[in-house]
Amino acid sequence: MNNASFSVDPVKPSSAHLLGSPQAIWHREDWILGLNHQRWLERIRQRQRELQAVMEREGYPRVLLVQADPLEFLAGLMAACLCDCPVFLGNPHWQRSEWQQVLLLVQPHVIWDASQLPPVDIPKPAPAKQEEKGWILISTGGSSGQVRFAIHTWETLTASVEGCQNHFFGGELDAINSCCWLPLYHVSGLMQFMRSLLTYGKLLLLPRHCFSPEISLMPDIAAFLDPQSEQPYSFFLSLVPTQLQRFLQQGGPRLQWLARFHTILVGGGPAWPALLQGARQHQLRLALTYGMTETAAQVATLDPDQFLLGAAHSGHVLPHAQIAIEHQQHQGIVAPQTGQVVIECTSLCKGYYPQLLASPRKFFTDDLGYFNNQGALHIVGRLSRKIISGGENVFPEEIEKLILSTGLVKDVTVLGQPHPDWGQIITAIVVPAADSFSLIALQTCLKNQLSPFKQPKQWYVLPQLPRNPQGKIDQSQMRKLLQVDQ
Repeated sequence: MNNASFSVDPVKPSSAHLLGSPQAIWHREDWILGLNHQRWLERIRQRQRELQAVMEREGYPRVLLVQADPLEFLAGLMAACLCDCPVFLGNPHWQRSEWQQVLLLVQPHVIWDASQLPPVDIPKPAPAKQEEKGWILISTGGSSGQVRFAIHTWETLTASVEGCQNHFFGGELDAINSCCWLPLYHVSGLMQFMRSLLTYGKLLLLPRHCFSPEISLMPDIAAFLDPQSEQPYSFFLSLVPTQLQRFLQQGGPRLQWLARFHTILVGGGPAWPALLQGARQHQLRLALTYGMTETAAQVATLDPDQFLLGAAHSGHVLPHAQIAIEHQQHQGIVAPQTGQVVIECTSLCKGYYPQLLASPRKFFTDDLGYFNNQGALHIVGRLSRKIISGGENVFPEEIEKLILSTGLVKDVTVLGQPHPDWGQIITAIVVPAADSFSLIALQTCLKNQLSPFKQPKQWYVLPQLPRNPQGKIDQSQMRKLLQVDQ
């Protein structure tokens, strides 16, 4: 075993620590592995000074934080929280159309990092609003594919952490050590940071290509990744199904290392039966989760011991949440009938920027599900056309609109097809506008207009699409056509 290691014996927090403000806990030492801690603290102070200079003339300026580098992202986030400035967490992979949407919506006073901006017009920012003080805004998609920001606060994120801690540790104030391999700007990565920060745990940041032999790793990361390391035993790891599938395909020592984790949280999309069976065969302690950006991640979670015994549902509702199954007429139904999943929780967002919603309120999800007789939540489908591919939400309407805007096709529909690695694969079916149609030319047009995860991976060219008299796609007929084509 590699002897270079670090202690994972945490300082046991008090309830005051868990409920602490960012001012009370931001400076604690050496709890983040994978970045230079002293440099991180210095960068927070630098960003604070930058914001304080802007605050003298703008009140609480809106900060658009779009950073791929973990140190820069976390420093910007903490600086904004310490100054009570509203901070919008952006995706470094946005393309021009998404940037245009965001800049028009947010009208930021400060952009970190502006060097990533494509050539777009930056609107003059509207005056800062007092009500936006302390907001933490996490990007998500709308029903039309437009970028939206769920309005969270330090309190809603703290409520999510408390729910997770109580679920796994039964109310004991045990530290949550997190191994983060997901993007920090995404709610699944952000909440790993928050869980470790608020419970005085450790946070280990895995580089994206950490398993490549060409990558030079920091000693503490290399020690953690050693196949013989026992350090993962005290850590939570979060994965999307696609990442889990790759581990299973690789097998060998890397899979043995994965089996050492205390808990492996799996969310971001449905996990297919073959994937779950493979995980059980290797004794991976999966905790299937159900949650979303609006709820600050998980509101229901399966116990790993139950998973190993054969359970494959979303588990039981966490202590900070309530979930009801209702008809679309918003009437409750009795288990195990299927209906719309409706959530109430203390971690629920305050609305979508800039619109605050009434509170308390119910959140009517796009999901269909039911509770079994033991009170476990089963998710069976979606009310909308939303596609979840590799843990990312994709909305067909956005892709269809851009494809039509090229002028190369006269009709198009986009849907998700089952896929063993991605959960769903984005499939585009197009009707050419001319005999000289080139699929390569169409793909080239989209390359700089859509983020990589939104790019269709499968294409079909048909002479026409099956539409009903109302002009809507006949989905059953469409799928029959695709099966014949295959």
